[in-house]
Amino acid sequence: MPKTVPKEYYQLMEEIQAVDFVLVELTLYLDTHPQDYDAIEQFNLFAKQSKELKVKFEKKFGPLMQYGRSYSNYPWNWDDTPWPWQV
Repeated sequence: MPKTVPKEYYQLMEEIQAVDFVLVELTLYLDTHPQDYDAIEQFNLFAKQSKELKVKFEKKFGPLMQYGRSYSNYPWNWDDTPWPWQV
């Protein structure tokens, strides 16, 4: 039987994806405009927001990344589904 996922799981995942998309776009922009102070400030703001959202997500729903980039609760919870790439 598949595990039911609360609505907040999808809401947080969508926020993380939106913020990380902004970071990708700002990275591409800054590659060609490395002196744009405002863009750098925006990048740093969104980088902080991304980290905070991921910590919040992982505390509620488990790890987002493997190989030491996310902690595991006890018992080992990396095998709890759905995994982030499945939603």
